[in-house]
Amino acid sequence: MSGSTSQAQMAKKAAIEHHVEAFLSMLAHERKASPHTVRAYERELHDFAGFVVTKLGAKFAVGRIEHQHIRAYLGELYGRGLSKASVARALAAIRSWFKWLARQGMVEQSPAALVATPKLPKHLPRVPTIEEMNRVVESAADEAAAWPERDRVIFELLYGCGIRNAELVGIDLGDIHWANEAILVRGKGRKERYVPLGDAAAQALRAYLPVREKKLNEAGKSTAALLLNLRLRGDGRLTARSVGRIVKHIALAHGLAADVHPHTLRHAFGTHMLEEGADLRSIQELLGHERLSTTQRYTQLTVGQVAEVYDRTHPRAK
Repeated sequence: MSGSTSQAQMAKKAAIEHHVEAFLSMLAHERKASPHTVRAYERELHDFAGFVVTKLGAKFAVGRIEHQHIRAYLGELYGRGLSKASVARALAAIRSWFKWLARQGMVEQSPAALVATPKLPKHLPRVPTIEEMNRVVESAADEAAAWPERDRVIFELLYGCGIRNAELVGIDLGDIHWANEAILVRGKGRKERYVPLGDAAAQALRAYLPVREKKLNEAGKSTAALLLNLRLRGDGRLTARSVGRIVKHIALAHGLAADVHPHTLRHAFGTHMLEEGADLRSIQELLGHERLSTTQRYTQLTVGQVAEVYDRTHPRAK
């Protein structure tokens, strides 16, 4: 390959990458997307941009990309052994990018809109029963916990309030509104909402806060973060990854399935509220779902449970 051809490819790649970087910057600063979301888009779009340069040539402009090219890229992903879910995530990122490019006038229309999403099997989340959740939450501060008071708070807020892991670790002391019995949480896109602070969660917090303060005083540190990591590393704030490890460790110690993670507790919150008679719109508000259709996934769980009872008990079902 000649030096001039190599330079041309480098220049073209830089141009395509510029479009990607501009989109990522918009996500981070205008839409206020979470760092996790931005990293996911960054990974998918840089890979696609690399495919465009490698397979389609240095002079291939972004406006000339057609749906056949995107299908070819998805075919390459399958060739790498990626699952349908992974390919669907890549396509979703590409669609969002082209939709933005179209709004910016950089392409006439999105070629990704003509590419069908891979059909995915509908896996409903496995949700522990109310009895199982009560047992685990009430035992969260026993010998399985590294920091019993803190870990009880983690379970009480994830299951008792139905908040996301990222929302949990983002809570500051000032976000707890004791007088109103509510907690301010910041959801996707940094949208704020209040969730009720139940009696059990409030009790867990009151047991944890003096221990938290003592630990900070002994270390000569201060932080606004509610949940602290054990050794007060960095700014002291507990990370979402650490919460995942804590939840799995305690859940496994009390007989829950190995696939339990913080979002399982959120699903359990919504499912159990629905089972106990809460209406979908109230649950939607509490969970911070933008669309009711997202909340309606919980009805599929309860319908399945009703069907199981029917099959087991009705004489005509046997």
